[in-house]
This record gives sequence, C-alpha cells and structure tokens, in this order.
Amino acid sequence: EQYIFGKEFPEGKRIYILRPCMIHGPGNKGNLNLLYKIVSKGFPWPLGAFENQRSFCSIDNLCFVINELIQNDQILSGVYNIADDEALSTNELIRLIADSQGKKSINWNIPKSIIKSVSKLGDIFRLPLNTERLSKLTETYIVSNQKLKNAINKPLPVTAKRGLLKTFNSFNNAQ
Repeated sequence: EQYIFGKEFPEGKRIYILRPCMIHGPGNKGNLNLLYKIVSKGFPWPLGAFENQRSFCSIDNLCFVINELIQNDQILSGVYNIADDEALSTNELIRLIADSQGKKSINWNIPKSIIKSVSKLGDIFRLPLNTERLSKLTETYIVSNQKLKNAINKPLPVTAKRGLLKTFNSFNNAQ
C-alpha cells in the first residue's frame, strides 16, 4: 500500500485499496457453507455461551461499492474497508440459517470453561476442536465501513441479514 500510494499517478487517476471482510453470496464456498451444513443436519451449536460479533460483506454490496467507485469520479483515492452495516453474532447466524430452512436452531450454552478445556484436549489429541479453532469460531471481528459510506454518500443496498438470507436460500436451492 505504501508503495502504491508512494507513486506519482497521472492527473484524474484514482487508486483504491479495498479491504472486504468475509464475502458471501449465491454459490458461496467455504466456512459459511460448512456452518450451513452443520445447522441443516440438525446438529446443535455447542458454542452458544460465547458471544461474539462478526462483520460480513454481501456480494451485492461489494458490487454496488465497486460500481460507485468506477462511476463516481468525486470519490477520493484511499484505503476502504468494505462490510455490511451490521455485525452479527455467530449465535444470530445459526438462528438465521435455521430460519432460512424453516427450522428451529439448537444452541447449547455449555459453560465456556468446559469448552475451553475440551479445546485444550484437542490440542493434545489432535481433535477437530482445538484452541486455535475455538478462537476462530468465537472471536469478534468487526469492520467499520463508515469511511466508505462517507465517501460514496449513499446507503448500502443490502442489509447483513437480507444478504445472508439470500446466500442461504441459494444453498437451499442447490440441494
């Protein structure tokens, strides 16, 4: 980034560095799919006692932002975080996945101390749940999109929940 912004660019040229958080949309591949499959099979979510918040980025919002950056020559060069306006907890995400299937989510509130002890055993015995994976599943990762929203001076077209429901519905239709 320092290298790019350290260069001289011709008059009228703009440079954007975009930092999207987890992008999702129809046909999405990755961790969101895995979580979706777990909830679809009716498995309970054992980490309900952990409260976290995560930012997501709908592909619809990403495309909107890119279009605005291309079309609006008043937007200044810069580094912009791209995220939906709202962050959601993993527990909310589990409920949203279940809702998209007309099911009831099953969240277990197993005490954190027990889950953390099990994850330490996972480190020793190479189990699927270890301290690193537990940290990734329960950490908070919130991205502010305020600088971007100020620059484009328009609201994002899709809420986090609506974008995620669109993604989940695409999973429903793919099965």
